[in-house]
Amino acid sequence: MAKKQTPEEKNYKVIAENRRARYDYAIESDIECGIVLSGSEVKSLRVGQSNIADSYAHVENGELWLVNSYIAPYQQAMFPHEERARRKLLVSKRELARLWQAQGREGMTLVPLVMYFNHKGRVKIKLGLAKGKKNQDKRATEAKRDWDRQKQRLLRHGT
Repeated sequence: MAKKQTPEEKNYKVIAENRRARYDYAIESDIECGIVLSGSEVKSLRVGQSNIADSYAHVENGELWLVNSYIAPYQQAMFPHEERARRKLLVSKRELARLWQAQGREGMTLVPLVMYFNHKGRVKIKLGLAKGKKNQDKRATEAKRDWDRQKQRLLRHGT
C-alpha cells in the first residue's frame, strides 16, 4: 500500500534530471539554488518541457549563471522567452565564494543534477560540485554497479 503524501510532498515535482552527470563526473557535494525565470518559462516548466543535460553553471562578475539549459517556448505566451538563454542562479554570498574558489583553484565543474518544483511550488536546481572522471574510473563504476546487480540476483534466487 502506498504511503500517503503530506501536503509539502504533493507539490514536489521533478522537471528535468541530468542522469549522465553522475556517470561523467565524481560529485563531491551539491547545493540547492533558486533560479530567475520569466512567467512563460515557468508555464513551460509546469508542462514539463525542459532539458539540463548539456548545461553547466559558472561564476561571472560575482554572479552564478546557468548556461545552455533548454526551456521550450510556451505557445500561449504573449511575451515569449529565449529557449537557451543564460539564466541567473540565486545563492548566498558565502556559497558563491565557496563555489568560485572550488572552480578556480581545484579545477572543479558546476553541473546541474536536477531541476524541480519544491514544496512551495518554486523552481529550484540542485548543482553538483564535480570533478571529471577518466575512462578507467567510469569502467570501475560500471563494474561495481554490475557486481551489485549480480549480488542482488544471487541473493534473490538463492543460488
